[in-house]
Order: sequence, then structure tokens, then C-alpha cells
Amino acid sequence: MENGVYVNCDGGARGNPGPAAAAFVVRRGNKTLHRHAEFIGETTNNVAEYKAVVAALNWLMKNQLNIIENEIIIFMDSELINKQLLGVYKTKNIDLKKLHETAILIESKINKILFYKLIPREKNTNADYLVNEILKYY
Repeated sequence: MENGVYVNCDGGARGNPGPAAAAFVVRRGNKTLHRHAEFIGETTNNVAEYKAVVAALNWLMKNQLNIIENEIIIFMDSELINKQLLGVYKTKNIDLKKLHETAILIESKINKILFYKLIPREKNTNADYLVNEILKYY
């Protein structure tokens, strides 16, 4: 992964529901362009995972003029969120449905080709670390 823009997203909750955080890391090759992590209150793991993706998409939308690459790969370790964003699974839960619709709306405002890729949790350590750094205080 030397060239290209890559985004790692992760969310997590201590308990389900419980105190939750969302995080993402944007890289160009091996160089980190941006890191973001935030406490999102008490919610479920799935909501936290979606909020991480929505936050990353918002950042990409606002910063897309600074990204010369035409393709961006967004990595996540949540099979549910990945398959919902790819249209493989339907989004039935009302909270997830709202977040899914928000993600799709933001996607439409990004003039790049976005790819969602499911990865094992152990390959998502940079975003997972940020989530755990936030949640260690809760």
C-alpha cells in the first residue's frame, strides 16, 4: 500500500449499549494525513461503527480538493456495516437506517470513487487504538 488514499474506520462500545467512541485514520501510502476520534455517548457497537464511517466520509467530503487520487479505499472490520454500505444487506434497524442514509448522501457529494473493504480486526489496529484510547476513561 505505497500509493493511494486509505481510510481505516472503527467504532466500539463498552457494553452493548454502553459508552462508545468512533475513530478513523486517513493515510496516503504510509503517511498519516488525518486522525480523528470522538466519544459519542452511550450507544451500540453497530451505531459506533457507522458513526466512524460517517465521520470519515464527512472529512473526505470537506477535504476532497486536497486529495489528488481518484480512488479511496475505506477499510472497516464490521461485516454488517460493510455489507449494508455495499447494498448486500438491507438496513432494517431505524438508527442504522438513518446513519446509512446519511453515509449515502455524503458519498454522493464526494467526487471520488469509494471502495469499502472488510478487513480482520487485527488489521484495523490504528483506528481501533484510537477508539480504545477514548474509551479507557469510561
